[in-house]
Amino acid sequence: MQTLVLTEPEHLILTEAPKPGAPPPGYALVRVHRVGVCGTDLHAFRGNQTFFTYPRILGHELGVEVVSINPAPESPAPGTALQVAVGERCAFEAYLSCGHCIACRQGKTNCCTALQYYGVHIDGGMRPYLTVPIAKLHPAAHLSFDQLALVETLTIGAHAVSRPQLTPGEFVLVIGAGPIGLTVIQFAQTAGARIIAMDIDAYRLAFCREHLHVEFAVPAGPAAFATVQEITGGDLPTAVFDATGNPASMNSSLPFVAHGGRLVFVGHHPGAVTFPDPEFHRRELTLYASRNSTAADYQTVINLITAGKIDTGAWITHRAPFDEVITQFPRWLLPESHVIKAMITV
Repeated sequence: MQTLVLTEPEHLILTEAPKPGAPPPGYALVRVHRVGVCGTDLHAFRGNQTFFTYPRILGHELGVEVVSINPAPESPAPGTALQVAVGERCAFEAYLSCGHCIACRQGKTNCCTALQYYGVHIDGGMRPYLTVPIAKLHPAAHLSFDQLALVETLTIGAHAVSRPQLTPGEFVLVIGAGPIGLTVIQFAQTAGARIIAMDIDAYRLAFCREHLHVEFAVPAGPAAFATVQEITGGDLPTAVFDATGNPASMNSSLPFVAHGGRLVFVGHHPGAVTFPDPEFHRRELTLYASRNSTAADYQTVINLITAGKIDTGAWITHRAPFDEVITQFPRWLLPESHVIKAMITV
């Protein structure tokens, strides 16, 4: 079967690989129909993705169809053989956790001490067939393959918004209106927050206004602080999400948070994050990290899409068939391409 492999930074090849055989106990063979291209994939292509080694098959935002299953001999757990049948459409939970570390024992499988991530630590889904744990499949018969491939992205925002426990009516600033920031905006909206989006890119701010109906879209720059302060009547937002992964942005995000507020780092970068401790201390801020998502987040997202409360229609701005990915992929990194989400048809 044809397989896309990132052999080294900026070198993506299309090669032949054997089709997987019968799945082992507890696993399913799935047919990959859609692969969403994530910022993680783009960073890996550039050569600046953390926790990454080459060569690697990219792809963790998958819309799949179950081809065969081999249930584990023990009693099925939620999400395993009794819930997944051959022929079902599923979203794919792309994280493997150990199940017994301190994080897993607390139900925080998203930050397992031995976490493995498809397409980063282990080979992902840019290939027609893939063998995966049955427990990582989330059936959703009424969703399209496009929607299923968007579920993983949306769970990142759902999980991030769950961290600071937003309340209806509070001002929330989302810094960075890329795909992850947009998912944060959508779930902050479902929590009833008043959204201020901030980005350096005018196209992304326009996208926020037009497609997500964001009330306030603020260009990043020297005037941004005064603008945010004016919008909030001088109080500043009580919750700020930085979804940029940019150290300059992350280091300068603290002044935007109201006294007694919460700061959430959704993006990350390989180096240090620093800010003045006196400012952090006198505001008595709460600082959160948000990493990946959990099985519960997948069900939340699937339920909201199914109920029509999350509109996925505007998300996919670029498409490519499998055999054109090598040509199209570098173009998706260009700022002038204005990519929100690229989708690969396998």
